[in-house]
Amino acid sequence: MNFARRAIPSFHRGFRLQWEAVRNCHVVLYPEEMVKLNDSATAVLLLVDGERRISDIIDQLPVRFPVAQAIDTDIDEFMQRAYEQK
Repeated sequence: MNFARRAIPSFHRGFRLQWEAVRNCHVVLYPEEMVKLNDSATAVLLLVDGERRISDIIDQLPVRFPVAQAIDTDIDEFMQRAYEQK
């Protein structure tokens, strides 16, 4: 198991995930900015609750979306990119 998968991701203070009805999608809001999310990013970030490890998120996605198999590397890359972009 990758060491990073033991990490427990959470949103930084001032960042939040919410549904944006006008844009018909989920977004991450942060001071004076907003990032529109695609469906895959939304599925991952909805599981970020400050309690689940990245490995738990990887395990949960195929349960919720049976067609999502062998996604370990994709989630690792997504989490790394999210971390780098704060």
